[in-house]
Amino acid sequence: MVTHVPAGTPGDERGVLLSFVEAQRGAIRRALLGLTEEQAASRPSASELSLSGLLKHVAETELNWLRMAQQQPNEAARTQETWADSFRLVGDETVPQMLEFWDGVASETEKFIRSVPSMDDTFPLPEAPWFPKDERVSMRWLLMHLVEEHARHAGHADIIRESLDGRTAFELVAEAGGYSGQS
Repeated sequence: MVTHVPAGTPGDERGVLLSFVEAQRGAIRRALLGLTEEQAASRPSASELSLSGLLKHVAETELNWLRMAQQQPNEAARTQETWADSFRLVGDETVPQMLEFWDGVASETEKFIRSVPSMDDTFPLPEAPWFPKDERVSMRWLLMHLVEEHARHAGHADIIRESLDGRTAFELVAEAGGYSGQS
């Protein structure tokens, strides 16, 4: 499991942004600490969200953005018919499998970002009503978007976990042996 991406030197923009992405990944991973599959799949609020569903969603979302940046097909692409399955474990999927899958995606994201010639390199956004037509975004934008996406869901994860057993993010950080990122 990826636990820490060193920030590097003060001018190491890639390392700093990767460390912020990893800090948000860690928050979501920690929300699952010590839970059974049933607890992780439970929905303790009016929302349809569960911790295992959030885990799967963020892993698949990161893969999707990575494949867009690489300009490669996404082997885990969703259709309208399978979209809901991106928010829940199906079949024999388990939390440990999803964590392993996400670790692989995280490792690939880091290798890719470290390999691009410039953080100013761009890729096209997909056609969607919420994106400007024919827009391109930079690798810097990609990492900032992953921070935004993961942080939003880390907040959801905090609320779900606290609703399940009262455990807060601070307690889970202590249990995990410390914080791996910026505060």
